[in-house]
Amino acid sequence: MKQRTAEITRNTGETKIRMKLNLDGSGTYQIDSGIGFFDHMLEGFARHGFFDLDLKAEGDLAVDGHHTVEDCGIVLGNAVREALGDKKGIARYGHMILPMDEALVLCAIDLCGRPWLSFDADFKAERIGELETELIHEFFYAVSYSAMMNLHIRVLSGFNAHHIAEAMFKAFGKSLDQATRFDERLTDVLSTKGVL
Repeated sequence: MKQRTAEITRNTGETKIRMKLNLDGSGTYQIDSGIGFFDHMLEGFARHGFFDLDLKAEGDLAVDGHHTVEDCGIVLGNAVREALGDKKGIARYGHMILPMDEALVLCAIDLCGRPWLSFDADFKAERIGELETELIHEFFYAVSYSAMMNLHIRVLSGFNAHHIAEAMFKAFGKSLDQATRFDERLTDVLSTKGVL
């Protein structure tokens, strides 16, 4: 079976990003966004989703992290969409309720071709390391719209911002892994419309 991969480059006046993604990987990663905690989150996403992810981002971090985080989300979403191709044979749906110490996070995905983000989280901390917590929403919004996926993330319990964020990224990786897996019963796409 041909591996589903994508290589995306995005250069703007605010960021320069290069990403390689393999949906059928083993969870290896090489990530450098310039924002340490964000790197840590993407490492968790890759490892727990069994995606091979290579990311190099240079952004206007002297301003803040917004453009870098948002544009990494755009690039990741584009890479997922490109690597999936026509989506024939994939499970389409994925979900996970993931614990991280006191935090419990739900993530559900539909690779339906219709973008939507439902994000229910209230971070008590303004930042975790060098990452502003409000940018976590911006990242997932960018991913959902550029990948053309329904993405629901809901914090069920928890108070430690690090644990909540980490549970989100790991749950997202696990859910996306589930949604992109092949189902041997499918010969086309999982839709009555015939397209996703």
